Parts: sequence; C-alpha cells; structure tokens
Amino acid sequence: MASRVFLSPPHMSDQEEIWLREAFASNWIAPLGPFVDRFEQTLGTCLGGLHVCALNSGTSALHLGLLVLGIEPGDRVYCSDFTFSATVNAIRYCDAEPVFIDSETESWQMDPDLLAARLEADARDNRLPRAVLVVDLYGISADYARILPICEQYGVPILEDSAEALGSTYQGRACGTFGHLAAFSFNGNKIITTSGGGALVSSDASLIARARYLSTQAREPRPYYHHTTIGYNYRLSNLLAAVGCGQLSVLPSRVAARRAVNAYYRQALGDIPGLSFMPEPPGAVSNCWLTVIQLDPSQAKLSPEALRLTLEEKNIESRPAWNPMHRQPVFESFECVGGAVCTQIFERGLCLPSGSALDEVTLARVCDAIREALT
Repeated sequence: MASRVFLSPPHMSDQEEIWLREAFASNWIAPLGPFVDRFEQTLGTCLGGLHVCALNSGTSALHLGLLVLGIEPGDRVYCSDFTFSATVNAIRYCDAEPVFIDSETESWQMDPDLLAARLEADARDNRLPRAVLVVDLYGISADYARILPICEQYGVPILEDSAEALGSTYQGRACGTFGHLAAFSFNGNKIITTSGGGALVSSDASLIARARYLSTQAREPRPYYHHTTIGYNYRLSNLLAAVGCGQLSVLPSRVAARRAVNAYYRQALGDIPGLSFMPEPPGAVSNCWLTVIQLDPSQAKLSPEALRLTLEEKNIESRPAWNPMHRQPVFESFECVGGAVCTQIFERGLCLPSGSALDEVTLARVCDAIREALT
C-alpha cells in the first residue's frame, strides 16, 4: 500500500534539534528556563509587541484567559458554536455557562448580527454576559471590524481563541491581537508545534502577570511555599520551548507552504460539481491551517463521509469539519443562538491533508483520488 498521507503532521526545520540539544546540555529540563523566555519574547514580537505567557496547551491558555477576566461560577460566556470542544471545556472549567452563537456563511466564524441582536436583548434584560469567546477557525479570523464595536458598546471583553490562526491576519493585523486576551495552541497538528503547548497573549501586562502567577501554582513570592488562591501547573517546559523557538523561526515559510497547498487544491478540484472551498472573506488572509471543502448533496456524487472512507481506503487521512458544540451531548443543555449554518457546514464539510511538507506528487495523488471518487 502507498505510504500514509496525514492530515496535518508536524514539520521540523534544521534548528529545533540544535536548540533542544542546547537545552539538554544546560540541564534546563524542568518547566521554565532560557528557551521559555526566548519563546515568549519571539512570539510577542511576532504579534507586534504583545506580552506572552507560554503554557502547556492551548486549553490551559483559554482557561487562564477566562480566569484573569474574572469569570466565576454561574457567569455566562458567549462562544462560537462552530469550534473544537476545548473552547467550551475551558468555560466549564470555570463552572460558567456557555451560550453558543452560530456562524455566518461568509466566513464560517461567529455571526456579528446574531451577536449584536443577542447583546441588545441582554442589555434590556440587564443580563449581559461576562465575556465573548470568539474563535478564529481553520485560520480565518472573525469579522472584528463588526464584533469589536458591538462588544465595546456593551462593555463585554473578548477572549480570542486563535489556536488555529497563528500567522493569519485580518485587515493587515495579526490574529490574536484583537481581544483583551488571546490563546494559541502549539499542539502537534498545528501550523507550528512545541509537541504540546500553548500561549496566552495580551497587550495588557497586568493580565499576563496574573496568568503567570496562576499558571505556576499561585505561589506567593516568599522563601517558603505560601498560597492564598488556587493555582495550576500550566507552564511550558524549557525543552518544548526550544522546539518552539525553532518552529517560530520558520513560521512565514510554513504559512506560505500551507497557502500553496490550498491554492493547489483549488486549482485541481475547483471544477468538480458540488465541491466548494471554505471562503476567505475580504480583509482576511488565512494561514490555511487546514483546507476544508464542502460537498453539496444536490450535486456531489458522494457524501463527505463516503469520500472520507474512500480516501481512507487509499491510505489518505481526511476528517469531518467540526461538529457544532450545540450538537454535543455534553453541552446540549446550554442555549444556542441559531445553529443552522454551522450544522450545514458540518454536514457538508471535509478537511483535506494540509501539511506544509506536502509535495506536488503527494498532492496530485490526493487530488486524483478525490476526482476519481467524485466524477
């Protein structure tokens, strides 16, 4: 059988092993250390000078982001419905209640009109949410030109989930720089990786200082262990930060490579009846973390699941689009505003192999398999 084509595998450069060996040689093996400092500084510079707290996962970053915004049990947090469960899990870690907001068709991101209407109604009822958690899904930013003024009008802070959007921009500005805070993920399948890792970022130094305090077991600055609040063991290790420093050094080339993969698919498959691609709306420049297609059941020969199984027979990994949060049994008791748009995206969506190391021979193999199945 032909070799496996993975959905989004890690892609190392020549630098990671060098810095990893340097970290070993220095014996900075435990969490924190010089490479954590370097990683935070480099990422902050990449994002235009933001303050950064490097953490062990993007989920940890979301959790801490909510905590430093003051989210407490019983609070309501508005959240993108079309996302991965980690986004909502972080809300539940705080014993807060998510309210899911549907997507708009133009970007697949949170619908600003639905958000505005709901906040207006909440303001009349004196029950505004404590925060809005906006997701930049699959590397496309939300429409912040509309969402920011809406939230500012009602004084509701934004936590930006940019786990999938490092290297993406909106109106020339980096994703992860629009909210009061933003979370990134460096999981093994992301555009760059630290194996497992994440970061919380903000232009507000005091918020990041609070996150650092909570992420290191909330230890007070005394010569003995003294704690006045509950803390968490969330910091990134020096070894993984060394890998991350190497990955950050090649971020622009990884974005360019994934955009080229996306362009190849569009050129090779764009004429197939019923097949369309995730939109890249005006002002948004996606990192194309994953290339996602839609199959219109009135025209396409196969369903997304049938195509996925066909590709699997050829040792090609693909994956359904995210199943919306309001459809998840664990979250079905929570309120959803809309839901039809992201449900349709899920029912018609399939993520294609999108790794930055894909060559044209492999891409041609994937495209040939898709074209054969659909035509």
